[in-house]
Amino acid sequence: MDAPRPNPAPPNAAYPPAPAHPAAPARPAGTPLRGLLVPAGVLGAVASAFAYVGLVDPNEPGHYPVCPLYGFTGLYCPGCGGLRSAHDFITGHFTAALHSNAMAVAGYLLFGVFWVLWAVRSARGLPLRIAPSDRQWWLIGSAVLVFSVVRNLPFGSVLAP
Repeated sequence: MDAPRPNPAPPNAAYPPAPAHPAAPARPAGTPLRGLLVPAGVLGAVASAFAYVGLVDPNEPGHYPVCPLYGFTGLYCPGCGGLRSAHDFITGHFTAALHSNAMAVAGYLLFGVFWVLWAVRSARGLPLRIAPSDRQWWLIGSAVLVFSVVRNLPFGSVLAP
């Protein structure tokens, strides 16, 4: 039978005490803009998509498929008019963009705000956490549903593309 080995260190010596205020995660020196790679990539992809839609006019038939819901039922979905809205927005026709799909224009503006917030936080080495509550998800879903229904009614024709 082996004899027990003596323990040279006190029981808590292997684990140093935790700092009173935990520091932010350390970033490697010399890479201040490395955090911007993903936001820049997302912006590049979105800008490329907008550039394509800006160059290839969705008002000309044959370039883009017809919305399946509209094609089968004649009803406008929340996204109907989104390509025309993006085309009008990128070419500077903001009133026409709002007429094509007002909710899409709101989405473009929200994307811009969140992208700037994401880029600033990423440059500082901080994560961006957006966690809507259940109530906020219900409000967003309700707004999309109301928009979809109203744009298909006679009095809501101003929202129709």
